[in-house]
Amino acid sequence: MSLSTSDSFPSHSLAAFGWDEHWAAEFTPYRAQGLVPGRVVRVDRGHCDVITADGVIRADTAFVTPHDPLRVICTGDWAAVDPGGDPRFVRTYLPRRTAFVRSTSSKRSEGQILAANVDHAVIAVSLAVELDLGRIERFLALAWESGAQPIVVLTKADLVPDATGLSYLVDDVQHTAPGVQVLPASSHTGLGMDVLAAVVSSGTTVLLGVSGAGKSTLANALTGEEVMEVQEARDVDGKGRHTTTTRNLLALPGGGVLIDTPGLRGVGLWDAGTGVGQVFSEIEELAEGCRFHDCAHESEPGCAVLAALADGSLGERRLESYRKLLRENQYIVAKTDARVRAEIRRDWRRKHAEGRAAMEAKRGRVR
Repeated sequence: MSLSTSDSFPSHSLAAFGWDEHWAAEFTPYRAQGLVPGRVVRVDRGHCDVITADGVIRADTAFVTPHDPLRVICTGDWAAVDPGGDPRFVRTYLPRRTAFVRSTSSKRSEGQILAANVDHAVIAVSLAVELDLGRIERFLALAWESGAQPIVVLTKADLVPDATGLSYLVDDVQHTAPGVQVLPASSHTGLGMDVLAAVVSSGTTVLLGVSGAGKSTLANALTGEEVMEVQEARDVDGKGRHTTTTRNLLALPGGGVLIDTPGLRGVGLWDAGTGVGQVFSEIEELAEGCRFHDCAHESEPGCAVLAALADGSLGERRLESYRKLLRENQYIVAKTDARVRAEIRRDWRRKHAEGRAAMEAKRGRVR
């Protein structure tokens, strides 16, 4: 009797880390080369920890360090590993289903991949400090662009003194995050933790947020163990020290896989045009009613977006945030795309000409 792809090696031991029929089929040619599958649980300076059917091994990543920073191996990847040898090597990794990427602070216009093969992106937002809706929109844009389903978790909800105030905060975030579940939670009282545990019980979830947002506390609550060190955040701004310094992959007792990440000081967009459109879906829908298909929603006649702004159905903060993220994303893309750079120059020339014509018309009226 012939063996199926999934029966040809002990995949059941990796099932808790997300192994399935899809990955088994993808791995077929590497199995024929005598390599073994494993999932990357941590990457650190040219090496990575990989969970295999025989347990966690330390492997060298010299074969998977290309010049393109988006193609380096990262936490969440499924790797093809040498079964023996000293040292062991990761020979390659399987094509990613999804990838969470941000731009670096470098002037070289590079992207940084934070996690791979993620199904859910939990954006942790602390209620111990004032909400930063713009930052939430930024995280959401990257999450949608990655291919994962985002969920916003409002941590430290026990610090909000009354239920009415908590309801207002949830509503504010809900208007900022159309199509996204917004969940108030507290690891101290247990509020919302059962709902969150149900969400992350299938697939792979990445925890995202700034330092002090409560990601490590959530990780400990979901795993039922003190797997991540937790430190107090500063009272003045709610920020904490970087308790988590690497991305770690953990199997959850109720099913599912969790990737905890360090607090992100900067959340730069990286070719996230689709994600921005998803976050501001109501503006994108309004834009379909504009007179001109290339309407910039600034001063054009027949602009449905400006009409919504005028009648109050669209908030000014929301529109400004949309414009800001679009400009930022266009700038990032333009660094590596000549066509986009040309479009930006044409747009700049057009605006410059319009401004000059307006000034000349104004001078003519004064005379």
